[in-house]
Amino acid sequence: MRLLIVEDEPKTAELLKTALMKGGYESAFAVDGDSGLKQAVEGTFDALVCDIMLPKLDGLSLVRELRRRGIMTPVLMLSARGEVEQRVEGLDAGADDYLPKPFATSELLARVRSLLRRNSLKKAALLSADDLHFDPVTRETRRAGRRVELSSREALLLECLLKAEGAVVSRRDIISAVWEYDFDPGTNLVEVYVRRLRDKIDRDHAEPLIQTVRGLGYALRPQP
Repeated sequence: MRLLIVEDEPKTAELLKTALMKGGYESAFAVDGDSGLKQAVEGTFDALVCDIMLPKLDGLSLVRELRRRGIMTPVLMLSARGEVEQRVEGLDAGADDYLPKPFATSELLARVRSLLRRNSLKKAALLSADDLHFDPVTRETRRAGRRVELSSREALLLECLLKAEGAVVSRRDIISAVWEYDFDPGTNLVEVYVRRLRDKIDRDHAEPLIQTVRGLGYALRPQP
């Protein structure tokens, strides 16, 4: 597991490095918000441990920018400010957990383990195809990092197509999954909702993902 530590206080940074190393984690470091944001965007990390009070770009702004870009790496926020209002501010910015300073290294490691465990379970539940990601639990949908707002039926249709993992899904199977009633050969519900979903998922993207397979149904996959 590789973590990014964004901390400008040398003593705290060294404490974090030592504690995480003993916990079996590899760490990279940034000493200000700008470099932390750059590393978080360009690198691959399992989690971030980020102070709120940072030079150049504060921790709250850093996390907000990551979330704006669709980067959902879990963040443990650190701060000497322990008031409820500051904790809420950090969580509202997009942080996943909050640890006030000073802290015990045992609690730090416990919170990191919990954060990574929750993120692992969340990743396992996600459905993806190319740069499209869908959470069946929350129905949060993102393509190329941008959030896509879907209605309940549109989300069910997307889930149905994603679960097929690129295989063709018939109109009959779509109706069964999305509307849960017997197939009516005269209905155009499928075509209407596929058109709506395609408009939201593929609009403004050079490569469409929702494919029509004439006479068979629909598939969600990149074009060959």
